This record gives sequence, C-alpha cells and structure tokens, in this order.
Amino acid sequence: MKTQQSIYWSALLVLTGIMLFSVYKYFTQYEMISGFFEHLNYPTYLIYPLAIAKILGLIAIWGNFSPWLKEWAYAGFFFDTLLAFFAHYITDGHNYLFAFIGLIATLSAYFMGRELRP
Repeated sequence: MKTQQSIYWSALLVLTGIMLFSVYKYFTQYEMISGFFEHLNYPTYLIYPLAIAKILGLIAIWGNFSPWLKEWAYAGFFFDTLLAFFAHYITDGHNYLFAFIGLIATLSAYFMGRELRP
C-alpha cells in the first residue's frame, strides 16, 4: 500500500509539474510556442484555451470535487499527452520524451488514484 501511494503521488506530482510548466510557457513565451504548434501542424488558436483547460484539469484533480469531473480531467490529460507524443514522434522522430513521461505519469496517476483516492 505504501508503494502504491508513493507511485501515485510521484506520478501526480510529475504530471502536475509538466502541465504547469507547459502552461507557464504558453502564457509567457507565446511566439516560441506558436512556432512549435505550427511545426507540429496544430492550429495556434488552441494555445490559450489549452493552457486554461490544463489549469482547470489540475484544479479538478487536486480539488477532488467529484469523481466524474476528475475522470474528465484525466481523460483530457491523456488525450493531450497522447497527441503530443505522436505529434512529436511523427513530425520530428525525436523530442517526444517529455510527452511520453507525461503520458506515463497520467496513466499511473489515474490507475493508482482509482484505488487510493475516493
């Protein structure tokens, strides 16, 4: 049980760190992020709404308000990290490690959290 708690909280902290880092970059370095989005063939108008969605998702997970809301937040993070992973992998063939770590952290936090947190 102690190991599961350690894995859960570590994965949740990694996921939170990655999402907060990306939100920070989205708001403070819009031009650079815009270039990345264009390189990955994503529309740049998604940058600010995606940053806000990430903040709301973290609030939903950490706030533990409702299981339904938390499920949707994890689903959003899953699709965000999955699409980021494949976009980097297909477009660049490298630079996908950060997205892969986010994907693993999302899945680990979700499945461990289902057992540990109500």
